[in-house]
Amino acid sequence: MVLAEVSRRDTGVDRTRAELAQQTQVGEALVRGLVRAQLALALRLSLVVAIGLGGLPWLFAIAPSVGRVTVFGVNLPWLLLGVVAFPFLIAVGWAYVRLAERNEQDFTDLVQRPER
Repeated sequence: MVLAEVSRRDTGVDRTRAELAQQTQVGEALVRGLVRAQLALALRLSLVVAIGLGGLPWLFAIAPSVGRVTVFGVNLPWLLLGVVAFPFLIAVGWAYVRLAERNEQDFTDLVQRPER
């Protein structure tokens, strides 16, 4: 009787956690999904940085008049690459951390969700 109650208490959460701990095919698929989500996020934000910062030299090469603009006595290229780039990188880093934590929370919710 006790063994029957223990086996009935074995919820889907425990089964999923066991699959993760034992590295079964299901557990590996769950972890691979998380890794893919994190990689996709990193690649998307890397593309944002590459376009945002890498596009500036192209802009100045294509439109040289933009490169000759001065703001507060400083040339615009120096201002954008030397001053504005750092808050931009901090914002992208903050967004990455926030979105990566959301991916991890979604993974945790998936693992802890009871099976139906």
